[in-house]
Formats: sequence, C-alpha cells, structure tokens
Amino acid sequence: MQIEELYERYFKNVYLYMLKLSGSVDIAEEITSETFFAAMKKIGTFRGECSVSTWLCGIAKNLYSKYKRKHRREVSLDDEIANYELSCGVEDGVIDHDEAMRIKRHLHELDETYKEVFMWRVFAGLSFEEIGSMFGKSANWACVTYHRARKKIADRMEEEK
Repeated sequence: MQIEELYERYFKNVYLYMLKLSGSVDIAEEITSETFFAAMKKIGTFRGECSVSTWLCGIAKNLYSKYKRKHRREVSLDDEIANYELSCGVEDGVIDHDEAMRIKRHLHELDETYKEVFMWRVFAGLSFEEIGSMFGKSANWACVTYHRARKKIADRMEEEK
C-alpha cells in the first residue's frame, strides 16, 4: 500500500483519535501529519500483526506523548535549564527571560552535534540510549556529549558575567 493511499484511507481515524486525546484541533493536525511522515519512514517495519489503523494510531500516540513531554518542558524553559543544572550562578533555579534568551543564543553557537544532542535531550526528552542510536553511537557517547554541551553553555554564561 502506498503512503498516499494510507493517508487517504486512515487520515480521518488518526485525526479523530488525536483530537480526542489532545482536545485541540491544532495539535491533532500537527500530530496526524507527523504520524504519516513517520509511517512513511517505518512502512518497512509494519509486520501486519495488527490493523493498519491500530499501527498508525500507535505511532500517533507515541508522537503525542513526545509532544506533551516537549511542550511541558518548553512551557518552563527556565525551570528546565535549572533542572539540568546549568550552573550559571542562578540562585534558587530562577532565570529571567533575558537569561533564558542568552542560554538559547549560546546553545545555537555550539557545534551542530552538541546542539542536536542537547536539544534532543532537553526539549524532546529522549534518553541517552535513544540519542546515541540516532547518531549510530552508544548511550555513553550521548551522555558525554550532552554533558559537554551543557558545560560549554554554562562556561559561556559565566564568561558573560
């Protein structure tokens, strides 16, 4: 079955499922689109042990879970950065908007690998094992790379003071 055929046949099911889970038209549309994109990449892994609709809804549910984790984290970037112990001389984990913007700027100044690993960990909530797998590396490599990125940001923040 071609991806276009899957889309036409199952879009409504996946969309309504996401709408029920999220309660938001915008989120349902976003996750539904991402679901079919992910399905396109994973179509070769579908073994037929369940219906196509169930498989697609499973992908959608996983994407929605990641979405919730990501947006729960983004709601409070200040707290997230404090939780990851970016020791930038911040007292009691309180970071103002200007400082959060400085951290974001320093993040984007990092080498691509550091930036990606940091963002996958902090904003997507991926485990070190998942991140390592994405790069064809070990979980230990992902952990070390993440901590190095975090330290580089903290050091740059300290230099600005």
